[in-house]
Amino acid sequence: MRFSGFKVVKEALTGHRGWKPLWRDPEPQGHYDIVIVGGGGHGLATAYHLAATFGQARIAVLEKGWLGGGNIGRNTTIIRSNYMLPDNEPFYEFSMKLWESMEQDLNFNAMVSQRGILNLCHTDAQRDAFRRRGNAMLLAGADAELLDQDGVRAMAPFLNFDNARFPIKGGLLQRRAGTARHDGVAWGYARAADQRGVDIIQNCEVTGFRIENGAVKGVETSRGFIGAGKVGVAVAGSSGRVMQMAGMRLPIESHVLQAFVSEGLKPVIPGVITFGAGHFYVSQSDKGGLVFGGDIDGYNSYAQRGNLPVVEDVAEGGMALMPMLGRARLLRMWGGVMDMSMDGSPIIDRTDIDGLFFNGGWCYGGFKATPASGYCFAHLLATGRPHETAAAYRLDRFARGHVIDEKGVGAQPNLH
Repeated sequence: MRFSGFKVVKEALTGHRGWKPLWRDPEPQGHYDIVIVGGGGHGLATAYHLAATFGQARIAVLEKGWLGGGNIGRNTTIIRSNYMLPDNEPFYEFSMKLWESMEQDLNFNAMVSQRGILNLCHTDAQRDAFRRRGNAMLLAGADAELLDQDGVRAMAPFLNFDNARFPIKGGLLQRRAGTARHDGVAWGYARAADQRGVDIIQNCEVTGFRIENGAVKGVETSRGFIGAGKVGVAVAGSSGRVMQMAGMRLPIESHVLQAFVSEGLKPVIPGVITFGAGHFYVSQSDKGGLVFGGDIDGYNSYAQRGNLPVVEDVAEGGMALMPMLGRARLLRMWGGVMDMSMDGSPIIDRTDIDGLFFNGGWCYGGFKATPASGYCFAHLLATGRPHETAAAYRLDRFARGHVIDEKGVGAQPNLH
């Protein structure tokens, strides 16, 4: 079943009796060529590209809960490619280009909205840093514009330009950035993968790996043993716990990242805006709610909920940037479990165990990376070689000293 305007009209005139489930609910088979552990955005995108791009067959995605119940449905929906380092920018620009064609490729409305992202600067030094970042983006083929105060005021006149502590001096604008419907992304990839024969198995928790003579033979699950020629793990904040079952200790910590949404308001935020003097970012959903977030909780946790000090800190950042925010009521909040790497950049690599591959350490960058992460992980699983845009995301880079520290804060995961 393909979605189209004609299909919508036809179903509206015939009582909506022709709609079908978006994907099957199959029983797990005894063996697959490739098993993907994790039914979030990265796992589903990997399965889709394995089948659609690289022609692989006999693929399964194992999800311990319900599809899309992890970080893919617990984020602030921002997509962008405004990175600076040469090991990061080409990858995220590749992801941005995949976002631009994704809805057509998947035949699914993921509500990709390229409304732009505006990073505000508040000091001369920060403006110089944004100029360097913008030039790096342009050199990598992305788009970037440096705005002065008048340019920012024309886009967002409601900001607090006269704040004595944090005066707005300008901003870095990427017009192709924006937002996407997070659960729509999961549904779209799941539907497209299922149409290409991928088995998506929910309520199937991996409880161990069967490893013989240094090679993975399959996974033990709550629904029995499932054999596999190759196993790819993409479980975000659960990376440390899952890979520990294979005897591996990762350079990753798990932290909670909270997000918030206000009551519905009339259109006010033109795109995505970030506060340069504190960690605060905000956009407006199609239903009118202001979607915003800030720092991760400072302690390690596997719980999908946060604590009140972070709520206060995020609210303070929002009020410093937009005093009018104080009049809006908070509607709800949620938390995702972030796999924070030691340098703030991800890992897409094979492990020392033959046939076992790992994708994780996405920190704050997981949602925006979804299309490219899936493509590059599928490339690695199918060919055995890293994709050119993800060649630096190796597990051994910490031992080699080739860290990719985008924010320049060192090996302190809670600051990334």
